[in-house]
Amino acid sequence: MQDLPRCPWGYPFFFAEGNAPGGRRVVNSSSQASPVEARSGRPAIFPNLVRFALAPLILVFSGFFTANFLISGQYTWSRTIRTLALILTVVILSYEFVYKEQLSRNEPRALAWAALFYSCVLPYVIGVIVMLALWAF
Repeated sequence: MQDLPRCPWGYPFFFAEGNAPGGRRVVNSSSQASPVEARSGRPAIFPNLVRFALAPLILVFSGFFTANFLISGQYTWSRTIRTLALILTVVILSYEFVYKEQLSRNEPRALAWAALFYSCVLPYVIGVIVMLALWAF
C-alpha cells in the first residue's frame, strides 16, 4: 500500500477519495479526479413525519390558542408576544419544512401549495373552529 499524503502535523488527510485502513475515505496521491454523485435516496421518513403528523398537530394547537387569545380580550404584552412568537414559528415551520421540502423533491408548485394547504392551513383553521365552537357553548 502506498503512503498517504499527510498534513503538517503528521496525520493523513481524510476527506475525499480512496480508502485507508479501517474503511475511511482519504485523498490518495494517485487517485484520479472523478465527479461525486449526489445522494438522491435520502430517507423520506422525517419529511413525511413532519408533513403528516408533526405539522398538523402543532398547527391545530396553534390555531386553537391563537383564537383563544383573540376571543379572550386579555391583550397583555406577555400574551401578545407569546401569540406573535407562536404565529411566527408556525409560518416558519410551514414554509421551511412543508412547502420548501416539497419543492426540493422536484414536485410541481401546485403540489407544494396543496401540501401546504392540507398539512398546515386546514389544521390551523380546524383549531380555530374548535375554539370558536367551545367558546359558543
